[in-house]
Amino acid sequence: MIQSMTGFGKAEVQFESKNYVIELRSLNSKGLEINARLPVYVREIEIQLKKIIGEALKRGKVDLNLNIENLSDSNAKTINVATVNQYIEQLKSIEDGDRFELLKMALKLPDTFKVEKEDFHEDEIQMIESLLKKAIDALNDYRSDEGKILEIEFIKRVVNLEELSKEVEKIDPERSAKIQEKLKTSLEGLQVEIDQNRFEQELIYYLEKYDITEEKVRLKNHVDYFKKTLDHPTSNGKKLGFIIQEMGREINTIGSKANHAGLQKLVIQMKDELEKIKEQLLNVL
Repeated sequence: MIQSMTGFGKAEVQFESKNYVIELRSLNSKGLEINARLPVYVREIEIQLKKIIGEALKRGKVDLNLNIENLSDSNAKTINVATVNQYIEQLKSIEDGDRFELLKMALKLPDTFKVEKEDFHEDEIQMIESLLKKAIDALNDYRSDEGKILEIEFIKRVVNLEELSKEVEKIDPERSAKIQEKLKTSLEGLQVEIDQNRFEQELIYYLEKYDITEEKVRLKNHVDYFKKTLDHPTSNGKKLGFIIQEMGREINTIGSKANHAGLQKLVIQMKDELEKIKEQLLNVL
């Protein structure tokens, strides 16, 4: 079962008069990129939070956002009285005015409020880590749902490729016959004596250069392997990408050997289906 790299997960809990909300968003990326937005006093555990994400998600561009809301007044800001009085005296030295007006001006200046540093306990760390894992589970559920949609699209495109491959099988004998007939006609137009045995040998050699039997067999094997990999319990977008590359090589070789308008048309259609798969594969974990 495949998973998308696009996902969203959210987890929320109240703990000791605070409300904690963790949100995770992920997009496609070749590797793993983690960006974290955390409250200042939580940044000391940023590395271990990123480690948890890395072990669980493996790939993708992941944004972590932790918001902590204090539901009590215990950590309310207090006025730094000494600093405010100093500001008022300095303002008076510039312009003597009403003290109340000067107070309003002083309160807008830096460091007029102070906040007590919050304590960070081990049980709070464990709670945040547990909450993060719940958000990761939610994100993985989202990724799985997106993966099911992608899988339906891949199966549709693979079925189209198989149908086009059947058309190639039908047209190939006709193509070979036309190439052989074209050679005979060209030689007859020369009006010269030919060694029939030598002609047959050259004809076989020439037809082998345009033979696509091996390419058809390998393409079928790659398609079967792609479907088998889709059904694997573990999502592996990189492996699927490698298989698609091999499918592309076989289709390109068929096109280079085609020498037939109808076959060239089928090759173009197969390439179109392949490109649509490649576009969606960029988002597979």
